[in-house]
Amino acid sequence: MSFSDLFGSGEHLRNLSHFAAIVNLAAVDGDINEAEESLLRRFARKLDITESEYEKVLENPKAYPLTPSHDTERRLERLHDLFRIIFADHLIDDEEAELIKRYAIGLGFSNHASDAIIKRSIQIFGGQISFEDYQYLLEKED
Repeated sequence: MSFSDLFGSGEHLRNLSHFAAIVNLAAVDGDINEAEESLLRRFARKLDITESEYEKVLENPKAYPLTPSHDTERRLERLHDLFRIIFADHLIDDEEAELIKRYAIGLGFSNHASDAIIKRSIQIFGGQISFEDYQYLLEKED
């Protein structure tokens, strides 16, 4: 048995800690609802989380420390995932906003950058973007 078999790959451990962060956000406002559960299952598949890991994380998501990436795009992708789970119920409450702020800082964004990213993300996910931004997003090439 190799070392990575015993402890998992670095990428898998980062995925596991990211999944735990998502579970934490889903549970911050109480029980995990059906829409959040559906998203959690999708994130588990996307992040290659096994069923047993899924159950362990659900039991105690705080047992998995957040491991940030050095790649800004990867950190933004992780933050995007967290906003998707928060907005599964179409709103963000104060506890979720505070938790996402802590995760943004934990991912490596500065306090100022976290505030700006969170404010803009709430506008985008909450459907509060300006027409100019909407138009830009529609016209932007992939």
